[in-house]
Amino acid sequence: MKKKAPQKLKTSTSKTKTTKTVSKGKAVVTAARSKANAPPPAKEDPRFTQAVQNYEAAVKAMQEHKFDRAKQLLEKVLTAPSRELADRARMNINICNQQLAKVSNTFKTLEEHYDYAVALMNTGDYDGSRGHLEKLAKQNPKTDYILYGMALLEALSKRPEECLRYLGEAIRLNPSYRFQARNDADFASMAEDPRFTELLYPEPDSEATAAGSNGTKRY
Repeated sequence: MKKKAPQKLKTSTSKTKTTKTVSKGKAVVTAARSKANAPPPAKEDPRFTQAVQNYEAAVKAMQEHKFDRAKQLLEKVLTAPSRELADRARMNINICNQQLAKVSNTFKTLEEHYDYAVALMNTGDYDGSRGHLEKLAKQNPKTDYILYGMALLEALSKRPEECLRYLGEAIRLNPSYRFQARNDADFASMAEDPRFTELLYPEPDSEATAAGSNGTKRY
């Protein structure tokens, strides 16, 4: 009988498999160590995120021709950690200033400019209206109906302190606004404020004096 040759091939195959397994194990361990030693992912700066949101909102406002609102948002972007974003904001602020200058130059009278600011207020563009009214109030600090308009705007914006200040000054210049404010629905947010009630319903002697004063309604 012939003797069978030793099966060296199987032994060699077994060793080869073992070697591959060990090599694969080393690779897995090496990859795991590399992953463990890798630095954690950097967190996004919240200031940059907020700046991007303000910039996007400003661009939208510009598209809607709300240049006062856009300018306010862009001014916040100027302090962003991104120089590129700040540069874009600065460029758009110049555009807003140009557009606002064009609008200001189209008004022939003070009343016309005031009516435009009120129209913005009535559409809900409180920021745009505030920009115009504040400019008018600065240029005409003793004009009663402008102060009354500012009081209305602050009431709609739910800013009671500012509302009381402007309304008090308007009434001081023209007491007839005390009676107008009593029936003005735009002051609804102030109805529960005792200071507002006291301003509109003073002592009888003071009210009688106000009733005898002449004044014109302007709103």
